[in-house]
Amino acid sequence: MTHDLAKAAAKPTSSGGGKNKKKKWSKGKVKDKANNAVVFDKTTYDKLFKEAPTYKLVTPSVLVDRLRINGSLARVAIRELAAKGLIRPVSLHKSQLIYTRATKADDEIKKEAADEE
Repeated sequence: MTHDLAKAAAKPTSSGGGKNKKKKWSKGKVKDKANNAVVFDKTTYDKLFKEAPTYKLVTPSVLVDRLRINGSLARVAIRELAAKGLIRPVSLHKSQLIYTRATKADDEIKKEAADEE
């Protein structure tokens, strides 16, 4: 009789290890696909020339984020804005181009430099 009591006390209340449900692993966080434009349409092109010269910081990353265009298009857009004198370079590293808006003070400095020559 005592032998039966000892067996009952030793038996675990839950079922064995093999019968437990296995932990489901999550697939990780899924990032939404960025649906950025690959070519300029008329509205985006106009928005670029209207808004980008007013940004204090102009980089390809900023243009991609705000205008929803892809990176290569943003680099071309920056080159075009710089050629037209709407933005001026701060740092020209091959991997990250940093520009800022062109101010009236920049124009005056250029005029003075041209007058001296």
